[in-house]
Amino acid sequence: MRIDVLTLFPGILEAPLGETLLGRARRSGALEVVIHDLRGWGLGRHRSVDDYPFGGGPGMVMRPEPLFAAVEAIQPLAEPSAEVVLLTPQGRRLDAPLAAELARSRRLLLICGRYEGVDERVRDHLVDREVSVADVVVSGGEIPALLVIDAVARRVPGVLGAEDSLAEESFDDGLLEYPQYTRPRDFRGWGVPPVLLSGDHGAVARWRRGERVRRTRQRRPDLLAGAALSEHERAALAEPGAGPGDAGTGPAGGLDPSAPDP
Repeated sequence: MRIDVLTLFPGILEAPLGETLLGRARRSGALEVVIHDLRGWGLGRHRSVDDYPFGGGPGMVMRPEPLFAAVEAIQPLAEPSAEVVLLTPQGRRLDAPLAAELARSRRLLLICGRYEGVDERVRDHLVDREVSVADVVVSGGEIPALLVIDAVARRVPGVLGAEDSLAEESFDDGLLEYPQYTRPRDFRGWGVPPVLLSGDHGAVARWRRGERVRRTRQRRPDLLAGAALSEHERAALAEPGAGPGDAGTGPAGGLDPSAPDP
């Protein structure tokens, strides 16, 4: 997959894109990310990309000419043509289904907005979709672009080390992820749920599923309306004060602190 990024501040993107998972994916060829400096298409001697808004008001607005010229120059650099995405607070909020949609594209071109936004003709005639990463305004689209790239790249084959790493992640199927534990089995008197040490894979799976439902109800109940729940789980959640009722959702503890780690 190729992702082109159009920005006024390439330095914000370059360092994170060279680190950890994204850096490895780029070096391996599983992901190609190309950063383009919008100033290269700026107007006049000062490479201007913005101007005062018609009708008055605070701040500056990104002009259409540099953005159109940049996108029209970047599109022929690779095949197929990229889906053009504008990072803006007015866009569709990034979530797991949207990340999956974007990952199905063979190529994306992300436009990082700045100042008071872009000329409306960019929205109307240049971009294919608009994406927001949160209900908050930030200084520009660069950090949102990094979030989009990371969320999308995880779904590109060959990027993650283990192909099953996406299974049961938070927000997939509308639920948060279950709690995770590692060694030591006893830390400062706090134990690990015994079911995780039982060796019973079926019981572990039931406990994890129950914890996903319980945790989602507790922390993000708004997600449950669209979650993939069984009839039993929905019935349990409908009871006032009731949890999901799956096996293995009891409190942690009950372990022998002197027992060796498995």
